[in-house]
Amino acid sequence: MTDFVIPAPAQASVPVAGSAARFPVHRIYCVGRNFADHAKEMGAETPPRGQPVFFMKPADAVHVDGDVPYPSGTSDLHHEVELVVALGRDADGIVDPAQALDLVFGYTVGLDLTRRDLQAHAKDKRLPWDTSKGFDHSAPIAPLVRGRDVPAGTLSLRVNGDVRQQAALADMIFSVPDVIHELSKLFALRAGDLVYMGTPAGVAALQRGDTFEASVEGVATLSGRIA
Repeated sequence: MTDFVIPAPAQASVPVAGSAARFPVHRIYCVGRNFADHAKEMGAETPPRGQPVFFMKPADAVHVDGDVPYPSGTSDLHHEVELVVALGRDADGIVDPAQALDLVFGYTVGLDLTRRDLQAHAKDKRLPWDTSKGFDHSAPIAPLVRGRDVPAGTLSLRVNGDVRQQAALADMIFSVPDVIHELSKLFALRAGDLVYMGTPAGVAALQRGDTFEASVEGVATLSGRIA
């Protein structure tokens, strides 16, 4: 048994649908600008082929309870609904896109919550914008659903019953195999990694008391409230 000098933190984990087991989270990778309409609404260019934009959140940013605390340090919290891919196997070096789905444990839906005012300030000053993305509870997520085949339905988000975001998953610029392949060029992918696949247009502010329902059609639904 390791003798830690302070108590070791609890392992961040996500429930697995239909099971009492849980999925331990290693890292959270996020894809930026993976829907052309969202890139346009953010005033950004669509990434060139083969060059997806990546950023990360800490593993313990996952949030699996219904009520999501409104974060400190912002007055402009935004929602970004996303397909989430969970990896169940380690990668052996760079992954061939044709073999990428062999690494997949399952899929679900999640929110990439963003402190948009902090992000805008950082972008304006050409500074890193980690504080806008990697804060506590910034990755709400539904239980994982086992399966390797990429969902082919609709990604959507309702806030207070009104549709805010909706798009076909087929509209993603970079597919799941593309993203796994490109990530594996930069990182040693491991079982326990989560990949948030990017959001479509319609991102907007969330207020305290708002309710939300995010879904990947036929796969998973995430319901909650901004506490």
